[in-house]
Amino acid sequence: MSGITLPDGFRWERLQRDHPRRQFQSSQTEVDEWLYAKAWQHQKKHLSVTKVLLDETSRIVGYFTLATGQVDFGDLPNDLTKRLPRRWLPVAVLAWLGVSVDRQGHGVGRRLLAQALRDCYEAGDTFAFVAVILDCLTDTAKSFYQKWDFKELPGHPYRLFVSYQQLEAMMTE
Repeated sequence: MSGITLPDGFRWERLQRDHPRRQFQSSQTEVDEWLYAKAWQHQKKHLSVTKVLLDETSRIVGYFTLATGQVDFGDLPNDLTKRLPRRWLPVAVLAWLGVSVDRQGHGVGRRLLAQALRDCYEAGDTFAFVAVILDCLTDTAKSFYQKWDFKELPGHPYRLFVSYQQLEAMMTE
């Protein structure tokens, strides 16, 4: 996966208090409410980091939130846990991803996910993790992530993961 190209005038920024969060609408209430009400507070408390994609008018056209977490050894598939200690294992968490309703279907979600995965990969040089996990709200979201080789965690059909080895392969293609 090479660098993520953006349309002219678009830029990434870490979420700031004065970004126009209330103007963002994705058609998913939970996604919108997270950005409006919780993303900034969680970032200030160092619980997560939210990056926004701004257009040429400084309007938020999409965002993603990353965090760290742990998953029980037994919740991961056997092929991923071979030779790993039987304990809670570190994971990167793609906690939220949203695309403005007027930009859906224009490659913004693909760019957001690509950047989120790039950020996870680069963080892997500093903070080790065995996989990137996420929870899907809808079947449409699940289908989108599965196109990027995310697989279901056993027994959790809407919790998906991509192993660090898969992520590394994506980034070095």
